[in-house]
Amino acid sequence: MSEQNRAAGQETYFEVGVYQPKRETNIGTLWRSALQMGASGLFTIGRRYKLQSSDIFHATKAIPLKHYLTFQDFLDDRPEGVPLVAIEMGGETLNTFQHPTRAIYLLGSEDNGLPDFVLEKCDKLVSLEAVRQPSYNLAVSGSIVLYHRCFLSLKG
Repeated sequence: MSEQNRAAGQETYFEVGVYQPKRETNIGTLWRSALQMGASGLFTIGRRYKLQSSDIFHATKAIPLKHYLTFQDFLDDRPEGVPLVAIEMGGETLNTFQHPTRAIYLLGSEDNGLPDFVLEKCDKLVSLEAVRQPSYNLAVSGSIVLYHRCFLSLKG
């Protein structure tokens, strides 16, 4: 927790999840990054997570992991008042984004991203900048956002 948040009596809280994940090794890598960055929870929507060799720290044993069959199931269980932040092309650039103290970050599948009906329910839409095309591997994009949150944005 940053000194600014501690002084204000605010506790940081964030979860990271994937809608319709396709490649399990990407999920394992993202979970490993989430553990290293202090995530409060992990989740998948539409497909269960299987343990992967890329999750060498076994994040799912250290951080709560939830599985939702549908996006509506996720919405029904979503903590009240915690903003849902979509990581997808076409949004505010990560460089200018101010992370909420409490947030849920949602990434889409590697080949389809997040569908419109999911994006409509998100409070924020954040995109990663790039020199060429702003399309990254799922685990890479999620890890960049979490690193930005933990070490570049909330340290005010």
